[in-house]
Amino acid sequence: MEASKTDSSEDFHLRHVETDVLIPKMMREKAKELCAEKVQAFNLCCKDSGFLMVLKCREQNAALKECLTIHYKDPAFYEECKKEYIEERLQFEKTGLPSKSRKQKLPASM
Repeated sequence: MEASKTDSSEDFHLRHVETDVLIPKMMREKAKELCAEKVQAFNLCCKDSGFLMVLKCREQNAALKECLTIHYKDPAFYEECKKEYIEERLQFEKTGLPSKSRKQKLPASM
């Protein structure tokens, strides 16, 4: 099924896998960036606690879950990620290059 090629995300048809898998994956990645401080605190606690991390890191884990959940449940955040996904998809259709390849810088020796 051919998608409409407009800038409006409302007019753009997304497949089930995009709305239920790919966009939520993007949301998780962006939410981890937005909650970086809490992710770091939890990681440090886990490193320092070893096998006792389940008991010792409850507070950091709860704070991290709370931060991530706020973003996951935010409809505006979903729409922001959806728009970004659509822009990346349109760029891929134009260039044939995934976003990671387009963002790589050329070596200075060229």
